[in-house]
Amino acid sequence: MQSNSQTITENKQDFLPLKGTDFIEFYVGNAKQAAHYYKSAFGFKNLAYAGPETGVRDRASYVLVQGKIRLVLTTPLNSNHPINQHLIKHGDGVHSLALWVDDAYYAFEQTVKRGAKVFMEPTTIKDENGEVRMSGIHTYGETVHIFVERKNYNGPFMPGYVKMESEFNPEDVGLLYVDHCVGNVGWNRMNTWVKFYEDVLGFKNILSFDDKDISTEYSALMSKVMSNGNGYIKFPINEPAEGKKKSQVEEYLDFYEGEGVQHIAVATNNIIDTVTKLRSRGVEFLTIPDSYYDSLKDRVGNIDEEIKILKSLSILVDRDDEGYLLQIFTKPVEDRPTLFYEIIQRKGAKSFGKGNFKALFESIEIEQAKRGNL
Repeated sequence: MQSNSQTITENKQDFLPLKGTDFIEFYVGNAKQAAHYYKSAFGFKNLAYAGPETGVRDRASYVLVQGKIRLVLTTPLNSNHPINQHLIKHGDGVHSLALWVDDAYYAFEQTVKRGAKVFMEPTTIKDENGEVRMSGIHTYGETVHIFVERKNYNGPFMPGYVKMESEFNPEDVGLLYVDHCVGNVGWNRMNTWVKFYEDVLGFKNILSFDDKDISTEYSALMSKVMSNGNGYIKFPINEPAEGKKKSQVEEYLDFYEGEGVQHIAVATNNIIDTVTKLRSRGVEFLTIPDSYYDSLKDRVGNIDEEIKILKSLSILVDRDDEGYLLQIFTKPVEDRPTLFYEIIQRKGAKSFGKGNFKALFESIEIEQAKRGNL
């Protein structure tokens, strides 16, 4: 049991309280078409829009929502827009991981004085629905964190956006919130960014995996999981490790042409139903060898789900001291083999599926080999 002094000390150390993921912004080549994909395939719904019709002349942004997840898809509208340089280099990908805070100005002050590089000076934007205060800092690659304070705002998203409705509203698939976002960084760069999150944002390293934990016959990687004080934000950070052939992190770095967000894990309360719906809408998942399921019960013990159903859907299971989890990974959702999604259901487990790493990465290697990138 913790003493009062321990609790007070920990609260003091959490100098940057975070309330959750506010939104994830993607830079994409065609936001209108990307929005349609996320609606039709993943069950998101329109929330808001900004573009020429709303007075924004240089870009168009579509905001989509499902559960507590907000995605912003942004496209530049002329060839000399700075976003185009991001697209030429990286292709479609995550630019902003926005964090929900009580005070965006305070978050900026605290992180910049601890060494963060400024991306956005503290800014207040207003309309008839109130005000949103924002600020921003750089993290790995060209990825940024935006601090968003919206306690004095009642509009659909933020000033500059209008509510967007559509006649096309597919049923959602049960996605609830962002569980974690994984970043891929270059050789020997993981500890640099671990220290950044520790020193600049006050995160803690809650789990570490080395090349013995995450390896196959051909490839390996290392990973450390960073978490903020209340556990609402988790950022695993991967780097390549030496292996016989090219790891998935190396492939990502080659095709993204730099460091960036590798995958977004989204939570559900019924992974079987969610994955069944996603598959029926054309979302492609990695295929797990049948042999994985032969000894599943011996590895994880009793679970509520039927193994034959999990096997038919290629859903993985792992257990820790707190319970078990179910997870599955999509194939890359764009032509470059970069960004993909994880669907996760936690039944008490707070870990990240260490027992599934070998089966998962062997499955990834099969796809890498098809692309000629192993």
